[in-house]
Amino acid sequence: MFSINSVRESLRGEKQAVIASTTDDKLKVLQAHLKRSVENVKEQFEDHLEAINENTNEIQSNFEYICELDRKIDKLGERIDEIAQLIREQKGQKPKKFELQPLTKKEKEVFYAIYILTEHRKFTTYKAVSRRVCYSEELVAAYITSLIQKGVPVLKRYENRTAYISLDYCFRQLQAKENIVGVNTLLTHWV
Repeated sequence: MFSINSVRESLRGEKQAVIASTTDDKLKVLQAHLKRSVENVKEQFEDHLEAINENTNEIQSNFEYICELDRKIDKLGERIDEIAQLIREQKGQKPKKFELQPLTKKEKEVFYAIYILTEHRKFTTYKAVSRRVCYSEELVAAYITSLIQKGVPVLKRYENRTAYISLDYCFRQLQAKENIVGVNTLLTHWV
């Protein structure tokens, strides 16, 4: 015999079974939707990563190209300086005279570092000179100021708050020919 309570209990059980089955179905649908969403996001990230890699490669090749152009411009600048010197000599103009006060041993080391570092590049930095002579950048800056005060024609230019230094081309040529500064031996730890 069926009682109303037993019918109610039976209906409640079926209702809970239906709710449970629809909850499982909803969960499965939700999981499938979530999986598709994650895969979609993953594909978008992979596309972005590929674009970033392509841009990085392009930036790298542009940087290498700019460095090559910079080297060529430096060489052209040196050749222009040489031509200007030849023209001055042919016109009978006297070469520049440089009068220097004697340099200390450490000033000579800093001078020599600048001389060597600007052999293949037109300019160098305080940091590069500092690494070469194993002095702090502040000490190198003080020695360079001293060199300038003693008559060494050090050229400076600033780019992005960084100081670049070099030697006057004519002075450099005379130094190579006449050893004006008195640097007559190579320091073995630099070679």
